[in-house]
Amino acid sequence: MFKASRIRESYGDRLFLLGVYAFLSVVTIVVLFPLIFIISSSFSSPQAVVSGKVWLLPVDFTLEGYKAVFRNPQIVFGYLNSLYYTVIGTAVNVALTVMLAYPLARKTFYGRNFIMVLLVITMMFEGGLIPLYLVVKNLHILDTRWAMILPGAMAVFQVIVARTFFQTTIPEEIAEAAELDGCSDIRFITSMVIPLSKPILAVLTLMYAVGHWNAYFDALIFLKSPDLFPLQIVLRNILILNSIDPTMVTNVDQMLAQQGLKDLLKYSLIVVASAPVLIIYPFVQKHFVKGVMIGSLKG
Repeated sequence: MFKASRIRESYGDRLFLLGVYAFLSVVTIVVLFPLIFIISSSFSSPQAVVSGKVWLLPVDFTLEGYKAVFRNPQIVFGYLNSLYYTVIGTAVNVALTVMLAYPLARKTFYGRNFIMVLLVITMMFEGGLIPLYLVVKNLHILDTRWAMILPGAMAVFQVIVARTFFQTTIPEEIAEAAELDGCSDIRFITSMVIPLSKPILAVLTLMYAVGHWNAYFDALIFLKSPDLFPLQIVLRNILILNSIDPTMVTNVDQMLAQQGLKDLLKYSLIVVASAPVLIIYPFVQKHFVKGVMIGSLKG
């Protein structure tokens, strides 16, 4: 029997490893503490939040913040609007990206290098905010749901990642064999390309969905109707604009109660707004890492 031998680490390596663990522990604490504090505050009483008693665990456990969130029609509409923009916008994004990336991955597609150059130019030079606003206005989609979907319907970076994935995982021989058997291009894409491209589809879906869910600036520029506001705009209005003027309140207890309820509402709304992404990400994480690694092998 042979005993497994291990290479003995030097004192310098152990010291370096200890330093790495210490640094990562500090980073973990810095990242986790705000999340834990916000979650704990959202389940604490308004008085505990205002008086600063909340640290790591909820104080005087209550669900008043979440009840207030779901009783507010503006928040409910914002939540539903964000879901609509995320689902419809992501479906449009993924469909257009695949429709452009796959032909660019085929060597038989004439002019694909020229099209790629044009796409890359748009990554380096953009028209700016005012031309984009004028385009949206002339399309008559200003202050409509399409203003949140069409301006960002396709991202060049995602097209490059998807094109690289198709080049490295879908051999030309498969397309040629399918063509000899009489398979049409559309059936080849739906029956062969899409089933073999689940990792990159998961990556594209996650990238686009997170972007739509956190969409803030486009809504601020293109939307005026409160009924169309996504959740991020509602969250901004509550966090930034909805402050209490102390000169308007004569009763100190009333002011503290209102301030506590507003703080509780802020923390609860942050948790509700972040929950969908935090829930979905663990299920697509393995596809996300695999798809990004495969798509970044070569450009």
